[in-house]
Amino acid sequence: MVSGTQELTRVSDIPNSAQMVVLRPAKGWLGIDLKELWFYRELIYFLTWRDIKVRYKQAVLGVAWAVLQPVLTTAVTSVVFGVLLKVKSDGLPYPVFVLAALLPWHLFQNSLQKSSVSLVGNANLITKVYFPRVIIPLSSVLAVLVDFVISLALLFIAMAIYRQPVTLKALWLIPLTLLAVLAALAVGLWLSALNVQYRDVQQIVPFLVQIWMYASPIVYPISTIPEGTLRSLYSLNPMVGVVQGFRWALFGGTPPDFTLIISSAAVLLLLVSGLFFFRRMEKTFADVV
Repeated sequence: MVSGTQELTRVSDIPNSAQMVVLRPAKGWLGIDLKELWFYRELIYFLTWRDIKVRYKQAVLGVAWAVLQPVLTTAVTSVVFGVLLKVKSDGLPYPVFVLAALLPWHLFQNSLQKSSVSLVGNANLITKVYFPRVIIPLSSVLAVLVDFVISLALLFIAMAIYRQPVTLKALWLIPLTLLAVLAALAVGLWLSALNVQYRDVQQIVPFLVQIWMYASPIVYPISTIPEGTLRSLYSLNPMVGVVQGFRWALFGGTPPDFTLIISSAAVLLLLVSGLFFFRRMEKTFADVV
């Protein structure tokens, strides 16, 4: 049994025309072979589709939960923060203000939670067959992306109800969504690898995402945070740039240039370090999981 990222070397000089397959660690700093991932694209599709089916199996409302989750969260948040606490919303109706932030946040949150436990949840697969292990957290994130696309229609309906026009700037939602996916994958690589060694991680993740939500401008505008050094440090949170970018793309206002640059740099740092850490830990997965 061999684990880790590996390449195949065939030895043809074995008696009786037999072949020996020698598995060796892939070369490279990060050990991520894009050609190998493309070779296993059908496995990525299978695992993604399996996660989607399992999530809604025997659920009465099925895929409708992809819409109900943001609807219910928006309703509760609007009452608590919009009506009772009267939190500012940059002149926008509070429901669409918070919904525009909740959708990318739910994408990030659900992706992070699913990917963080993905390796342990697929222990039988890891110990029986070789494939690039990064496929497992990647497929978990892609499965959540399907829910996001469905719930995105809800946002445009809400904008129509509150007479918020949709402009060409809405096309920026595509790269911003990709940034949210990469942020979730980056953190998910760290947590999924750590969870193999320390099962306490999966108990910590729910508290982590709850704190992370209130550390992001979901229920309040970023104008609440003073400009300057504090705003720059605040923007190191990857979801700050994503949320601000979503609101700008949908409602206009001041472009989140500096904020988005800092958040994007933070995502890149997390992703590179996450891939490196994942590769270093990968060789122990089959033995420990």
